[in-house]
Amino acid sequence: MAEESSGGIGWFLAGVGLGALVGVLFAPKAGDEMREYMVDRASEGADFMKQSGQVARESFGELIDRGKEFVERQKQQAAAAMDSAKQAYREKTESPEVS
Repeated sequence: MAEESSGGIGWFLAGVGLGALVGVLFAPKAGDEMREYMVDRASEGADFMKQSGQVARESFGELIDRGKEFVERQKQQAAAAMDSAKQAYREKTESPEVS
């Protein structure tokens, strides 16, 4: 099974390479223009990835903060419930039994 998936990846990469080669051969622009165009597009792609990464980091940070707040609220509620249960236990054990 591992051999099948690595073969599929190899064929995929070969297809990508062949497609890029055919695209360059049939490009409507001259070589210098095409290289400049490709450099510009690569730069735009890098900028887009950088911005996307920054947005993802900010979103992840906000998610972490919300998770921490949720955990803190749950801890406070659990502590309050434990205090209430302890108080009820004390009241039950300290009060004289009525028969």
